[in-house]
Amino acid sequence: MRVLGIETSCDETGIAVYDSNAGLLSHTLYSQVKLHADYGGVVPELASRDHVRKIIPLIRKALADADLAMSDLDGIAYTKGPGLIGAVLVGACVGRSLAFSLGIPAIGVHHMEGHLLAPMLEETPAEYPFVALLVSGGHTMLVDVKGIGEYEVLGESVDDAAGEAFDKTAKLMGLDYPGGPRLAKLAAKGEPAKYKFPRPMTDRPSLDFSFSGLKTFAANTIAAEPDDEKTRANIARAFEEAVVDTLMIKCKRALKQTGHKRLVIAGGVSANTRLRAGLTELMSSLKGEVFYPRPEFCTDNGAMIAYAGTQRLLSGQTEGLEVKGQPRWPLDTLEAIKR
Repeated sequence: MRVLGIETSCDETGIAVYDSNAGLLSHTLYSQVKLHADYGGVVPELASRDHVRKIIPLIRKALADADLAMSDLDGIAYTKGPGLIGAVLVGACVGRSLAFSLGIPAIGVHHMEGHLLAPMLEETPAEYPFVALLVSGGHTMLVDVKGIGEYEVLGESVDDAAGEAFDKTAKLMGLDYPGGPRLAKLAAKGEPAKYKFPRPMTDRPSLDFSFSGLKTFAANTIAAEPDDEKTRANIARAFEEAVVDTLMIKCKRALKQTGHKRLVIAGGVSANTRLRAGLTELMSSLKGEVFYPRPEFCTDNGAMIAYAGTQRLLSGQTEGLEVKGQPRWPLDTLEAIKR
């Protein structure tokens, strides 16, 4: 089955073609970073309009790269939510309309399920069951994964997600948008142990996350210290280490609670090198395995939507003719795929 994947949940237009037998055939991505940079964050209306401009040319490119015609497709998968509703509806309308015109099935994909399954695109995918750490700008959650659609959310962010805290702290430090990667780059120049930041909510058994207080602690530290490059690098280092340590502590608890020996990490923040190194070391000490998507599939992309959609289409699931987006959509409400 050849499936076209469409991702438009926020500020990146991702298109890909996945073949259930041959694997990923093509993927292309357009980022709106430059468009939103002047505003210091994503402007929803501008994001939606840019998706409208870019989506059809990108679909044509993905098909050309896969050496396929539109008529060669067997299904279409698109992000149905969660995300910016205007942006989501652009991909949903285009995807559902194309499927209708071609007489092929369509499926709306949960954005975070796409991220969760992104490591399955690698040569050595994780086997079920496993614990998944989904960590991005909008979400931070730990999930017990027994199969596709068999999800139990063990803990999630009660306020700012980790990626959101990275971006907001970067903005407090005067770093350009997108701030998270820039803060991580600055942190690489900092010295360890110059500042001691709290590890939020690690003093209680809960697997939930809270990073708004850590952001406030960083803001107070920034205001109280000299405004020079070295000091900012040291503060960035302390902030990043606090986030990484917090995520590691919670992952270790989740693994102990479930008894699983496999950990999957996905989402934009999963590209962070300090986090990857820390979790690799953790899983080595626990005699377990850790799985990541390649860096280009950590952020939003069409490949993960194409893969997730293919699995659901193969199981017989399809979308009706109604075009609907879900800006909020609990992950644990998804239908399980029978194995």
